[in-house]
Amino acid sequence: MPQPRVRLIVTGDDFGYCSRRNRGIVECFKAGAVSNASLLVNGNSAQEAATLASRHGIPLGLHANLSEGLPVAQPLRLGLSLLNKRGVFHGKMGFRDILKSGAIKLPEVDQELRAQVERFRELTGYLPHHMDGHQHVHVLPDIRDVFANVLSDYGIRFTRVPIEPGLRDCHWISHQLMAFYREVEEDAFSSMHVFRRHGIRWPDIYIGLTTMGKHMAVQSIQAAIGNATASQRLKENSLDIAFGGEMGSVPGDGSLTMELMVHPGYPSVPQEGGCGEGPDEFSQSRERLNELKTLKDPRLLKYYEENNILLCAFKHL
Repeated sequence: MPQPRVRLIVTGDDFGYCSRRNRGIVECFKAGAVSNASLLVNGNSAQEAATLASRHGIPLGLHANLSEGLPVAQPLRLGLSLLNKRGVFHGKMGFRDILKSGAIKLPEVDQELRAQVERFRELTGYLPHHMDGHQHVHVLPDIRDVFANVLSDYGIRFTRVPIEPGLRDCHWISHQLMAFYREVEEDAFSSMHVFRRHGIRWPDIYIGLTTMGKHMAVQSIQAAIGNATASQRLKENSLDIAFGGEMGSVPGDGSLTMELMVHPGYPSVPQEGGCGEGPDEFSQSRERLNELKTLKDPRLLKYYEENNILLCAFKHL
């Protein structure tokens, strides 16, 4: 059997957000369309997700959450720097604004991240195979340093570095969303030396920003993988660092490692699910269902097979 040209980790994010999300990720895994999942331990259906993962053999990592819902560490629920006036996390952009103001207390970040790792262990019986950040908070300034220390202390070897080849050429992404994605990429680029210093690895290529929600289609995934595979040629010059560099997790067989971030599921029901404050608008939209249907599309699964792309998980690297 020939060695795979690409080892593709298809990670279903937000596992545990609600029962309908859990159902979608399990369906995709059983169909061979998702190979890995990232668990939100403060999600309303986290216990159910852990049980389903055990039952179906779904490899799990931790989707560390500092931006949505309630903290896991009970002392932090008293209303300290991580929470807004309503007693929940500040939100995707609110967290970034408060961090820039200097009001976030990093010891509280450390306390919450460690509490989430321990909660993951309580739910699953083992430490996560990988750990990334919900809404990419793990690559933010200062947060990245705390995050790397926690991973190093627990011996968690893999994370996500959200730098996507060809992102800036995607004209279909709105100006506002592209501005956010560019900021994420800049933060991710600056985080790599921190992760590398702690011996933390990541796949050679990340994709998922350009194929998220309504933008996901069989053709868009194929194009993203094609662009990413072509970028392998950059390994011969100084731009190599932008795609994983020498601390990437390329196995010895010479294949390219790649992570595709996805969010499949059935639309959340209002007031059911979330992380302690109900499901967000994206979760209640049909964009999650579009991802589910696309990932299970026989044309996409055939594309993987015909192009020698092997779906795997972080624990297989």
